[in-house]
Amino acid sequence: MPLSPEQRQDLAARAGAIGSGDPVADLHRVLAEASGLDASQAGPAAQASVDARLRLLYPAATPSAVPAAQAALTVQGAPVPPIGQERGQPRIPVGPPMHRKSMVPRPWGELNPFSRWVEEENRRLERRPSRWRRARKGRAKVVETPPPVDDEPRYIEDHLDQSEAPDPKGHWQHTGNVRRITLLILMVLQTSMATYFMSDVLPYHGTKPLEMVVLFLFGLLFLWVSAGFWTAMTGFLVLMRGDDKYLISHEKAGNTEIAPEARTAIVMPICNEDVARVFAGLRATYESLERTGQIQHFDFFILSDSGEADICAAETAAWNRLCRETGGFGRIFYRHRRRRVKRKSGNLDDFCRRWGADYRYMVVLDADSVMTGECLTKLTRLMEAHPGAGIIQTAPRAAGRDTLYARIQQFSTRVYGPLFTAGLHYWQLGESHFWGHNAIIRLQPFMKHCALAPLPGKGNLSGPIMSHDFVEASLMRRAGWSVWIAYDLDGSYEEMPPNLLDELSRDRRWCQGNLMNFRLFLARGMHIVHRAVFVTGVMAYVSAPLWGLFLILSTVLLAAHTLIDPQYFTSPRQLFPIWPEWHPEKALALVSATATILFLPKILAVLLFAVKGARGFGGALALFLSMVIELLFSMVLAPVRMLFHTRFVLGAFLGWNAGWKSPPRADNETGWGEAMRRHGWHSLLGVAWGALVYWLNPSFIWWLIPIAGSLAVSVPVSVLSSRVTYGRGFRRAGLFKIPEETSPPFELRETVRLLQETPPLPGFVEAVVDPSFNALVCATAHAHPQVPQFTQHLREKLVRTALREGPDALSDKQKNSILEEPGLLSQLHQAVWSGAPEIHPDWRVALGQQVPQALAA
Repeated sequence: MPLSPEQRQDLAARAGAIGSGDPVADLHRVLAEASGLDASQAGPAAQASVDARLRLLYPAATPSAVPAAQAALTVQGAPVPPIGQERGQPRIPVGPPMHRKSMVPRPWGELNPFSRWVEEENRRLERRPSRWRRARKGRAKVVETPPPVDDEPRYIEDHLDQSEAPDPKGHWQHTGNVRRITLLILMVLQTSMATYFMSDVLPYHGTKPLEMVVLFLFGLLFLWVSAGFWTAMTGFLVLMRGDDKYLISHEKAGNTEIAPEARTAIVMPICNEDVARVFAGLRATYESLERTGQIQHFDFFILSDSGEADICAAETAAWNRLCRETGGFGRIFYRHRRRRVKRKSGNLDDFCRRWGADYRYMVVLDADSVMTGECLTKLTRLMEAHPGAGIIQTAPRAAGRDTLYARIQQFSTRVYGPLFTAGLHYWQLGESHFWGHNAIIRLQPFMKHCALAPLPGKGNLSGPIMSHDFVEASLMRRAGWSVWIAYDLDGSYEEMPPNLLDELSRDRRWCQGNLMNFRLFLARGMHIVHRAVFVTGVMAYVSAPLWGLFLILSTVLLAAHTLIDPQYFTSPRQLFPIWPEWHPEKALALVSATATILFLPKILAVLLFAVKGARGFGGALALFLSMVIELLFSMVLAPVRMLFHTRFVLGAFLGWNAGWKSPPRADNETGWGEAMRRHGWHSLLGVAWGALVYWLNPSFIWWLIPIAGSLAVSVPVSVLSSRVTYGRGFRRAGLFKIPEETSPPFELRETVRLLQETPPLPGFVEAVVDPSFNALVCATAHAHPQVPQFTQHLREKLVRTALREGPDALSDKQKNSILEEPGLLSQLHQAVWSGAPEIHPDWRVALGQQVPQALAA
């Protein structure tokens, strides 16, 4: 404890005067009496001394504010939180006073439109009066009983004229319809031409059943590629022109003063994250917002779903450190859910029900998000200037990683991403994407319309929604509120996965979530654009097994024409033979055209930055070389991703559990053993496939090398691309640079600095042993003194088990049970310090480390 030698001697003398035989308990009684508390109250003495230990941890701002009995324990120090009482125990408020408001999910109802129509017709028939009542009405005027009121939930999307949104239909709808019809026509024309040329390439021109299937798959995949091509081309034209009159930030909203009522909550849901990195980024964001002079309009909430006890303890310590060093008590809050339901969306729902009524807007951050104060204030001003906007999504820029894989992905998203984002906005307008983070949300309609009910039915594609962001955007628009992408706003940042395997682990969750969302494609009242979003979300992953099937059938087609004699007469009474034809020159032309469609957007993106300034990318030459290497790298990874995504899609339909693990927030490198386990069969497949095609027809091996060769080298590519040394080597060579590396924003530099300066954070053992940290954890937990006798017996048994068998014998669930109950934590703290013979040696080791630190303090 932070005491002077004189204070230590005084406390030791007063504790020795009690002489109860337990000097640790006596010391806690002295501390409790110094706080003016009754040390003889029931419970461990350590629990009675929590208030005194808190006063030492948070010294009062002025000595006069401290009772005389406690003045001897008071020293000057950092900002203090308000220390109150809850159920007779000291309590540090980690959240503001609750202002509960309901957030009820609406049932999805029947998702099949035909069944829904049948149900509605049946209800309509039930409301009609019977024949005898109509006959009676013809003879005499009789006041009929009105039909019963339909108790089915009322859907706002059926009555947009009654929506509380200022512009439920959307003033952009006519322009948007013209643009979307144009996009559809371009896609269909381009796909029709490509499919026609593909039929010329096939030996029988698509007249055989196998060739028909190949043609169908080719057309479907080409339609998907065509959508991305025209989106990027449109984005290129928009960015070259420099403006779009429908851009939400077209009216910059100036630097007008934010209204006092426009309070904004900045919420960061986390779950078993790198605590130091999370709080470093959050502090950089907080201090950036503080420099704008608008901090009074914002509050910060860390919403934790963490289940690992060491991480939970570290989060409490990091919150305390953040508040003390920024003076953020009363503005930075921490909420840890005991019962984790519905993952991230459930975490946000929990915040909305508790405190959503106190705020007009909510900015959602990811665990790796960093945003500038200027960007946050602009988002709030844009919401104020556009009262019909329900969600405004920024386009986060990836930065902060050093592995080669991550640096290539950062370069790719930074160079090519603006084209696709601008193109998406051009087609979608007020029915845009929402990516779940780095976005601002209008809370009142979000709480009223965007609570997510579980998907009906059984199986892996039912139950709680996993990818909540697309669904929340569709519900917001369904209720008449617009969703926009402000892709031109600077100051929004995130991090990329450090290696291929970590990215694919994230993709597995996204795959299952998008497949689940597709069940809402025909749900009641969804806007056509968001129905298309559900389709694109599914195609992002279903295209992989379709592409794999296309390649397999193409190989089967080659085998059939190589091993089976050709059929010249395929129908009865055929007068002229059908000669199988193979035109390599047409195949080469089709492949060239397809490659142009795939690569032209990237070339145009490089051209755009070369024209507007490539200095941030290391110059035009470095930008071009980086693009060439990235193209080759993406070609090598495409077949690997195809196999993984195929497995994810099959797993979703077959019921394989996707799991939910937070992605790594550091430069994680892939080992050779892990790469062999995950990619070994890819390499074998690539070698076997290539050998088969070479045996069938050696001339066709050149067509398969990009696929089979990429699979064969997947192991070294996965390992070497995850290396930090190679990433930094390319940076020194001037390749894959982005402006956020060339001239790092102040907030990103601060995040790195704060992360490096963060001391090791305490865990569960420190929460038990360290007197100051023990008091902090006790004061931030909710006390439950009145429990059934059987529950109290189980709690005491848990403490005895922890004391005798050590911390490693407890599960995370048991450790959290102790951390969440101040009485248990205080009891274990006192027992460990008492030095009883039965305590486990691990506790003695922890005490041995604690005592030198206390003497040094």
